Amino acid sequence: MPSNKEMYHISKVRVRFVETDPLGIVWHGNYIQYFEDGREAFGRLHGISYLDQKEHGFATPIVKSSTDHKRPLRYGDIATIKTIYVDTPAAKMVFKYEIYNQNEELVCTGETIQVFVDKIGAGELWLTTPEFFMNWRRKVGLLDD
Repeated sequence: MPSNKEMYHISKVRVRFVETDPLGIVWHGNYIQYFEDGREAFGRLHGISYLDQKEHGFATPIVKSSTDHKRPLRYGDIATIKTIYVDTPAAKMVFKYEIYNQNEELVCTGETIQVFVDKIGAGELWLTTPEFFMNWRRKVGLLDD
């Protein structure tokens, strides 16, 4: 049973010139990179980074992503990325994102879904949750057993 405990991380990023279009507005595809920035910071903070997963012989490719754009970000803006882990009993990792501008206005929301694949074998999809991930969920208080 998923926990009601909300796990999240707040990070900030300054919009770089290279991330914008000729109008100085962040190109829509770069929001996925901001999601990744937030996800990596979350993983480092909570002990479930890509390197931690790799140590256990797994990779977690994204199989679904979505974005909902509300307002533009512009070159030089400071964006705040809230990365929220969504606990689920399924063998996957779900993250939701909220991105705010420096005026604390909601700019973009989104979600990514990642699955577990075995890096030691032939990159096979795991349909059950790997033990290392169950142990992580216990360690951070998402499982009670």
